[in-house]
Amino acid sequence: MSSLRDIETRTVHTETVPGGRYWSLVIKRGFTLRLVDTEGRANVSMLLYSPHNLLERYNAPDTLKGQHTSKLTRGNMLYSDMGRVMLSIVEDSLGWHDTIGGITDADMIRAQYGEHSYQEHRNDFYRSGRELFLIELQKWGLGRRDLVPNINFFSKVGAGSDGALTFAHNHSKPGAHVDLRAEMDTLVVLNTAPHPMDPSPEYCPGALELAIYRTPPVDPETDVCVNFRPENARAYANTTILNCQED
Repeated sequence: MSSLRDIETRTVHTETVPGGRYWSLVIKRGFTLRLVDTEGRANVSMLLYSPHNLLERYNAPDTLKGQHTSKLTRGNMLYSDMGRVMLSIVEDSLGWHDTIGGITDADMIRAQYGEHSYQEHRNDFYRSGRELFLIELQKWGLGRRDLVPNINFFSKVGAGSDGALTFAHNHSKPGAHVDLRAEMDTLVVLNTAPHPMDPSPEYCPGALELAIYRTPPVDPETDVCVNFRPENARAYANTTILNCQED
């Protein structure tokens, strides 16, 4: 586990993303993205793409069935639809991140929080997760057809024996963090809109602090993510082939 001081010495960029906003950047192989829920109210919806081939992107079904899980935490890897690892969760102070809750759309926001338009409220207007994703995806030549099932970091959705889904209110805590190590160059697109199952009657999504830091060398023989499941080792090997001609 990396100490905060050790990470600070290797950090190359920090940034704050307010609630109800969007962000994207290519996280290069050899770097790790740290997400921090500063207030304990954040929901960070995320999509992943290969910047070198935008048709390759995060694949939720393969990620979940390959690791026999419906949630994400330390040790899990995020697979692409080409059987490679995009990001690995190397640190996680929370223990559960949602993979099945999806995102809000404009109708959901309006029904739960009321009308709060740009014309009346300017930059304080209410945004949906879908809208924020589409705005940020457009910057990379992507659009509606590129929306796939997303991850919701800092949120928890459980399933009962009857299949009913339950949102865990107050699941995250101030300062909760998760570290995502890039195993290949990965375009990360995220937004901080409310989770679609959040019962709060007020539109008050929490802010996100992020940091990008240099990753220490990975030892596949002992790495917790590579050895978490046999499927992880195979996906990591596929990624190694992709990277084999790099310096």
